[in-house]
Amino acid sequence: MVKPMQAMREIELKGHIIDSLLLPRIFDKVMDMEGEFEILQFDIGKNKTDTSYARLMIKGRDNEHLEDIIGELHRLGAQLPEAEDVVVATAPKDKVVPKGFYSTTNHQTYVKIAGEWKQVQNQKMDSMIVIKDGVPSCVTLGHIKKGDQVVIGKKGIRIVPPERPRGHSIFEFMGGQVSSERPSQSLIKQIAEEMLEVKARGGRIVIVGGPAIVHTGGQSALAEMIRNGYVDALLAGNALAAHDIEYNLYGTSLGMNLNTVELAPEGHKHHIYAISEITRAGSIKAAVESGILTGGIMYECVKNNVPFVLAGSIRDDGPLPDVITDTMKAQDMIREQLKGADIVLMMATMLHSIAVGNCLPSSVSTICVDINPSTVTKLMDRGSAQAIGIVTDVGTFLPWLAEELMALKKNKPEACICIKNEPSAKKY
Repeated sequence: MVKPMQAMREIELKGHIIDSLLLPRIFDKVMDMEGEFEILQFDIGKNKTDTSYARLMIKGRDNEHLEDIIGELHRLGAQLPEAEDVVVATAPKDKVVPKGFYSTTNHQTYVKIAGEWKQVQNQKMDSMIVIKDGVPSCVTLGHIKKGDQVVIGKKGIRIVPPERPRGHSIFEFMGGQVSSERPSQSLIKQIAEEMLEVKARGGRIVIVGGPAIVHTGGQSALAEMIRNGYVDALLAGNALAAHDIEYNLYGTSLGMNLNTVELAPEGHKHHIYAISEITRAGSIKAAVESGILTGGIMYECVKNNVPFVLAGSIRDDGPLPDVITDTMKAQDMIREQLKGADIVLMMATMLHSIAVGNCLPSSVSTICVDINPSTVTKLMDRGSAQAIGIVTDVGTFLPWLAEELMALKKNKPEACICIKNEPSAKKY
């Protein structure tokens, strides 16, 4: 015999809840969790720009079951009709959160403080909301301090998921999916148009890259994009920089001549030599200034004042002197470079793509390019649902993208007035 639903609570949905698929996701989640729902009110927007409103009664077997369901619906964007102030508790010691703490999503979030809704700053997933001097901010566990006022429970919290783009946009076209079957030429052209539009309004484009960019021959195209002002920050690891520098110094990547696709004599030593030469110079910047490094991705970053963050890992050789081996420090520096980002283009790196995805609010347009479909799938499954995935060889993708950017720049010179990298206040 089916146990009747004993606990009930109302929720509200506001915005473009139909074409953004919020409403069906709510229905699916309730049914997946063996709850029930009843539509109490449903007002559908009549014009394209109109929003819709729905009020639902959610039912659970008991209060505990209902709270589990409400918690999941809240993370999707459902709101509780009552407008109580947010509840806080004091962190008992550094890096320790109070019981019942609220864990953030990557969606834009508001909390109600003294009757006023305030937007949470530095939005990112898997963080806590700390209120200081009346300002709510996302704070990661490693930065929680004793005495911090940490939000607990779900009262007084409103999540606003990103709406589906309206108009001509690659993100409307792709719909957050992963595919290698889409028309490559038109797709890459759309990405180039989006990038050009962002730069024309003075926005920021951040590149996240792996060493396959060099292995597959895409380094010249990325260097060209940096030189022409389409990159505002580069986030990578030791490998991308080391193999880029190896190619510039010795013409090889992991010992293989990229022109002849043959292993060079003693080529397996080249990346060690490359790291050693940069260490001898003192830094990548010093190697550029002294004439040791004369081209490539890292050279263009230095020459064009594009900040880079090289986050180390346990498998690194050397590493290069610019590599940050303190993981927490690297995270903080990555978050700093992601502030104000409009587009983040992730290419050929599962580790860094997922790591950066964890630091991004869902409002940032995110493109993930990888030959391995599981890289893109894992990124989205981890919570970066705003990302679109392109399954292709980055060595083909990058030259094509650079070519499209140059073609568009020639055809629309008036759209390029803001493409200029100013010297950064931070030197990494």
